[in-house]
Amino acid sequence: MIHKIKALYDEGRGLSIRGIAGELGVSRNTIRKYLALPVEEISTAQGQTTRCKKLDGYKTYLISLLQTYPNLSAVKVERKLRAQFPDLVCSKRSLRRFVHELKEQVCVRQPRYYQPIVDMVPGHQCQVDMGELRTVRIGGVETTVYFSVFVLSYSRLMYVVASLVPVDTEIFIRMHDAAFRYFGGCPKECVYDQTKLVVIREEYRELQLNRRFAEYAAYARFNIRVCEGYDPESKGKVEAGVKYVKHDGLYGEDFPTIGDLHGDLAKWLDEVANQRQHGVTGEAPRVRFDRDEAKALQSYCVPIDQSDGHGGVTRQVDRTGLISWKGNQYSVPMAYQRQTVLVRETSGYVVVLDRAMEEITRHEVYAGKGAILKNGDHYRNKEITITKLEKDIDDVIRPVPTASLLSLIKETSPEIYKDQLVGLLQILHRHGPVSAELMAWICDRPSLTATQFRTFLEVGPELMARRARNDVVTRTGDLSRYAGVVGVPHVFH
Repeated sequence: MIHKIKALYDEGRGLSIRGIAGELGVSRNTIRKYLALPVEEISTAQGQTTRCKKLDGYKTYLISLLQTYPNLSAVKVERKLRAQFPDLVCSKRSLRRFVHELKEQVCVRQPRYYQPIVDMVPGHQCQVDMGELRTVRIGGVETTVYFSVFVLSYSRLMYVVASLVPVDTEIFIRMHDAAFRYFGGCPKECVYDQTKLVVIREEYRELQLNRRFAEYAAYARFNIRVCEGYDPESKGKVEAGVKYVKHDGLYGEDFPTIGDLHGDLAKWLDEVANQRQHGVTGEAPRVRFDRDEAKALQSYCVPIDQSDGHGGVTRQVDRTGLISWKGNQYSVPMAYQRQTVLVRETSGYVVVLDRAMEEITRHEVYAGKGAILKNGDHYRNKEITITKLEKDIDDVIRPVPTASLLSLIKETSPEIYKDQLVGLLQILHRHGPVSAELMAWICDRPSLTATQFRTFLEVGPELMARRARNDVVTRTGDLSRYAGVVGVPHVFH
């Protein structure tokens, strides 16, 4: 266009400005502007074939929307965009033109079930993944802990739910329920890998979803998105979150009970994971969530009678082991003192659940007000007593006496003597019978712990045999010079 104007004008020897405007159908002001441009500026302007547009900042969200719903009209796209970003200032014409260009650039004919993450949109997406750690010590025993991690893509707010049994569909749903209640709402979509808990089968990117989980997702009103196979980068935030939970939240910790595991994880989330300055956002996830994302989440309220009883309301257990529920107080086992539990009412019972949504106890609903309903068993120590443990160890080792062993263990670790006995019993069950000679050799030392006892059981026979061989060599060397006196060799037994 610029070259045509210059050619027709021909440095004043051609058509007039009015004539050029009539010839090209361009306003006279535009022609004057281009005629006034020097050659250098014209070259620069022609070299800038692309320019930043006001809607470029919303491009990721629009692409995600169009790939999910390729037949959306520009009018509906505009309505959804303005609902998501109320402060957007843009004319309808510009928005429709931008959407039209995106539809030409983006392949939307082949639907995908997972799209690029929409980081810039609060409340839009949560990434979910599972992990396990096999060396978590609970009550002195190495235990496998299975857990699910939920990370909100915008704020990076994290939630973790742990279980001592492998996660099936029902447990997975309960974990989602606990996470959404922790967030105070539900995102618009959740991203998963191709786990059988979500996807039964995938062929040519056609998904057969787990029916039970799909029903829950539909009722909770979030979309399921599944990554392509062998594509962990598609949910990199939660992949990093699983490693973070393993190495910072669980590894190197020793939990007395499963209740302590859940309590310590909750404390770690509130005081460490969600309070640290995130390396990407530069803010603490909790701060970013409270400021921008909490209000953007969808409401989440799954009625108990329509969710197979997976719902619950959080309650804090007081120092006397009581929770409040509808004007009355109900007891829970003392192991859950000052911890957060979930409470639901169903079929005439008040049911108390732990963070893994496993039932702790239940009481019949009391119709009055102001009552304290106690279960006497909650205030008794139902754990194995020290006397019982000592007797069990004695039964396993018999006829080898255990007095020296137990006395040495108690003198070494009096504060954790009970835990040490639990460990000893497990080690003895795995190892099998112990000889009196090996037991005497192990107890012939100033101190002893359960882990040291396990090591000595493994290496003790070899060390004792080596010491015996050294003694034979030493004695043979001392007396061999007398062998010729009697004419016969000395044989040692």
